[in-house]
Amino acid sequence: MKKIEATIQRSKINIIAEALDGMVTGFTVIEGNGRGLGKRQSIRSERGTKMQTEEFNKVSIIQTIVDDSIVQKVSKTIEDLAYTGEESDGIITVSNIENILNISSKKRNSDL
Repeated sequence: MKKIEATIQRSKINIIAEALDGMVTGFTVIEGNGRGLGKRQSIRSERGTKMQTEEFNKVSIIQTIVDDSIVQKVSKTIEDLAYTGEESDGIITVSNIENILNISSKKRNSDL
């Protein structure tokens, strides 16, 4: 089992969630602020007379745990849909999962 975690532009979350809906059994979306290599947004302040650079970009983090056999398919789907060609497209990480416990059903690991 692997955990896939993708930090992406917030504007891309709906299209990626729709694509993953039939592909994985579930996923979690966390919205937050982040700073990476990408260009930060400029906004007007002080009655529109001054430009200010946002300290953080708006991002979404989507997390899912999948069987090893579909890691590449899920990662490629996220990569293709999140891609804009800009430095702020985001990152995808894949981690090994040693144990899983579904709290309500008490099922563990591959029984899920």
